[in-house]
Amino acid sequence: MKAASTISGNSSANTRERSVGVMNNLKKIPAAEFKELRGKNGARHVIDVRTGAEYTACHVQGAKHYPLQDLAPGEVLQGVGGNDEPIYVLCKAGGRAQKAAEVLAPTTTRDIVVVEGGTDACVACGVAVNDTTATVISLERQVRITAGGLVVLGVLLGWFIAPAFYLLSGFVGAGLTFAGMTNTCAMGMLLARMPWNNA
Repeated sequence: MKAASTISGNSSANTRERSVGVMNNLKKIPAAEFKELRGKNGARHVIDVRTGAEYTACHVQGAKHYPLQDLAPGEVLQGVGGNDEPIYVLCKAGGRAQKAAEVLAPTTTRDIVVVEGGTDACVACGVAVNDTTATVISLERQVRITAGGLVVLGVLLGWFIAPAFYLLSGFVGAGLTFAGMTNTCAMGMLLARMPWNNA
């Protein structure tokens, strides 16, 4: 009953942050409400977990950069500063931010708040950003391009060189299926470490 009343109380708060998962300090908030908080000098502690190239091209003003592939909770908590104020987590569209929040939440009593829709949603609703207008291919698109290219390569090599190369296409397909079922992506984490994503 106590947990239920706590959740009910949170839902009526101005930010209407919603508890998710089994960790009470892991929450979500729509980008529009994040904008409202920023306008009231709230949501001061913001981190962006995208690649270096994505962050450099466009990020919410004041957001500190902690790439998901190198995320260290202790470093984040020390670097963000503040006392018990919530930490807001951003990526491109929300997926990587959710993963980062799940790593951070068990290590602190502070609220870890995922901004739904990520940086894309923040830009769409008018949150102030630093935008260099640089053209950057997002990590999600890089994964799709690489996976599709490997499938095509496997088919071509299997047709023109040796049937065994068809296994490459099958391996990529199995990897994508596993990524979808487990909400993880080894290819994405590998690509995130490439030099062009850490400029």
